[in-house]
Amino acid sequence: MRKLVGLLAAVSLLLTACGDGAASGGDPARKTIRIAYQAFPSGDLIVKNRALLEDALPDYRITWTRFDSGASINTAFVAGSVDIAAIGSSPVARGLSAPLNIPYQVAFVLDVAGDNEALVARTGSGVTDVAGLRGKKVATPFASTAHYSLLAALDRAGVKESEVTLVDLEPQDILAAWTRGDLDAAYSWLPSLDELRKTGTVLVTSRELATAGKPTLDLGVVATEFVRAHPAAVDAWRKAQSQALDLIHDDPAAAAKSVGAELNLSPEEAQRQLSQGVFLRPAELAGPAWLGTSAAKGKLADNLVSAAQFLKDQQKIDAVPDLAAVQAAIYTDGLPDALG
Repeated sequence: MRKLVGLLAAVSLLLTACGDGAASGGDPARKTIRIAYQAFPSGDLIVKNRALLEDALPDYRITWTRFDSGASINTAFVAGSVDIAAIGSSPVARGLSAPLNIPYQVAFVLDVAGDNEALVARTGSGVTDVAGLRGKKVATPFASTAHYSLLAALDRAGVKESEVTLVDLEPQDILAAWTRGDLDAAYSWLPSLDELRKTGTVLVTSRELATAGKPTLDLGVVATEFVRAHPAAVDAWRKAQSQALDLIHDDPAAAAKSVGAELNLSPEEAQRQLSQGVFLRPAELAGPAWLGTSAAKGKLADNLVSAAQFLKDQQKIDAVPDLAAVQAAIYTDGLPDALG
């Protein structure tokens, strides 16, 4: 009951804070776009910093709100207070599964997790490998890609979740607990990950886990109501995100300058952090490995179903959605032309 009350309170707070309420996203006459972003190196920060969407849609009022994890973004979608968001594939798998069943569409792949997410053991903890985490305290933001990857790493090492004390902390809270010496290890992402590495040892990265069959991604999702009411705006958003991906590949220094400005990093540091992620070319997104097209949905749906199955096996969700349902939640209208 306490969890239900907490969720209702969170939903109420989000509705109050965002003002527009659940109806605005589905109203064609109301030109407002409420975007949830996260502070990790990505093309999404380039779109924000360079006002690419604002330039493309001058008639829209566009607001950007920072969130610390995919779990809180899912709560915002449940509240109807977000139209578009940058969110990890594991939270999306949760969102598309029971009991959440969030009506949103996956419309973009921002990046594939590489060395920009990792499990780090604190110096002095005595932990030298994942198996050594038995009996230790490990932090990660619950319901995030890092949480999913942590569970996958434990499973791969033959460590039961019950053998580890897992702590639900957001990245900045992880840093504070780490500094106090309260944690033995943590699975997190950039930019906070870099601080953990300074006084710790990397045990496994998301790039390694992807190679082992447990890939994670950062996705762009759009509320289904908003897609129906504002398809042209969604196209403009996809083109802006494509511009950002092209900039990362074609002019990494310019891309790093924008990302650094958003994360309060030097351009050099931002470029180093960007180099640790895997960024696709826009044309790849409409290929069979990712979103696909309306005529032939790509393998991204299979990836999300696989993630949901893993979460179900770990007793984190109630049921796994069928592949057809997840394919229906992949927004491919207009691809590949809509990518610009």
